[in-house]
Amino acid sequence: MAGARSQGGPVPAKTTKQPDESEAFARLAETLSKDPRVDPPEVARAKGFGSKGLKVARKLFAFQSTGRLVLKLPSDRVAALARSGDGTPFDPGHGRVMKEWVAIDFASKALWPSLAREALEFAVGNATPEATRPRRTTKRPQRAPNRKRSPEHR
Repeated sequence: MAGARSQGGPVPAKTTKQPDESEAFARLAETLSKDPRVDPPEVARAKGFGSKGLKVARKLFAFQSTGRLVLKLPSDRVAALARSGDGTPFDPGHGRVMKEWVAIDFASKALWPSLAREALEFAVGNATPEATRPRRTTKRPQRAPNRKRSPEHR
């Protein structure tokens, strides 16, 4: 293919690849997962709706869907984001909009971190106190079972 390349012309500048939606969500998830209130992946694992999302007390609060960040927020906040054009109420595909879920497009990814923190705080506020305790970083030592000794062995 001689001659297919122009001789002496300007060399196009290299462009840096923009991270795609999956990479952006993965980075956001990694950052949020450092918060001890967020369920570790082995606890949060599930099937179906939001199975690869972030959870607090096994309740989903953020996930990615078709290039958008989907967050659980109070319904009045979802309405405000929709009015401002920063988000749209989330429709999982069955034609019924979910009033406490908002979808934020990848084009507005600059809003993702602050809105995700807002969703985390909303999730923590709605979780039961027992379920929101910080997770252990080390295993609890095993204790020997309590055995009642018979009167003859005392």
